[in-house]
Amino acid sequence: MSSMTKGDRKAVLDVGAWMFNVVTSVGIILVNKALMTAYGFRFATTLTGLHFATTTLLTLVFRWLGYIQSSHLPPVEIIKFVLFANFSIVGMNVSLMWNSVGFYQIAKLSMIPVSCFLEVVLDQVRYSRHTKLSIVVVLLGVAVCTVTDVSVNFKGFLAAFIGVWSTALQQYYVNYLQRKYSIGSFNLLGQTAPVQAVSLLMVGPFLDYWLMNERVDAYHFSFASAVFLILSCTIAVGTNLSQFICIGRFSAVSFQVIGHMKTILVLILGFIFFGKEGLSIQVMLGMVVAVIGMVWYGNASSKPGGKERVGYLSPVQKNNEKNENQGLLDSNNTEEEV
Repeated sequence: MSSMTKGDRKAVLDVGAWMFNVVTSVGIILVNKALMTAYGFRFATTLTGLHFATTTLLTLVFRWLGYIQSSHLPPVEIIKFVLFANFSIVGMNVSLMWNSVGFYQIAKLSMIPVSCFLEVVLDQVRYSRHTKLSIVVVLLGVAVCTVTDVSVNFKGFLAAFIGVWSTALQQYYVNYLQRKYSIGSFNLLGQTAPVQAVSLLMVGPFLDYWLMNERVDAYHFSFASAVFLILSCTIAVGTNLSQFICIGRFSAVSFQVIGHMKTILVLILGFIFFGKEGLSIQVMLGMVVAVIGMVWYGNASSKPGGKERVGYLSPVQKNNEKNENQGLLDSNNTEEEV
């Protein structure tokens, strides 16, 4: 009975983590779209730096309240993580500028096979035939929804390549750091967010000027644009935190697959708030196919052999993994209290 209770509790927390991530991710996309289109604040990299600065302030409050405990993460690991994360942000922003919307969406879809490749090579994960097929169905459905015109040039391809691989590496590294150092989501975010904030706020204004030919210091705020900026930064705290929690509880591949539900929600809510024409048959068909693939993936990957590590673990490694899982469990208990 005790194990069933723990299993039910974990399932509820898993669903809660996904809902937290979906709500905050969709919310920030809609708020940022309004901020950039309606109020002309198109400085995406600087805005991301402000997001992490706000996140840093929250982690300081959590540390003061005792929810974030002192933990050691080697500086070289922090630097590697921040490099992956910042290249991800810059690469995807430049890819969106240099490529068509269709190729940009294809690049985003390719994060799933790249994440699978990293898990197979680095973690020796093996996928069953049904799990692989379900991923293909998800990719097909989202592609039907989002991909329209597809054109690409060399520099656009290079930007997309950097953005996709750095994003996949960043998401893999979140899970890797939490497992290796027995560090929870709050602690990891508290150690990486300040470095990301400083680096992005230093580089962001120059990069945004290069991309948009506009200076962020010349932007004139109105009351409405300031409110939307504050709202964007506030929601970003939840987005950053929920991403760390989800990848820590699941994996980068699962995060990408089920995360495409956010793409569907953005399409629907974007039509409701910003759209000028109805949802086409193509988009609705793609949504149905993608949802079927997501349900199939959840069922296939949860079955024995659906997705498992095949690497041999020695008794010492097993004991270390047990200690790491216990450390993560203790840290997750703190997150649940928050």
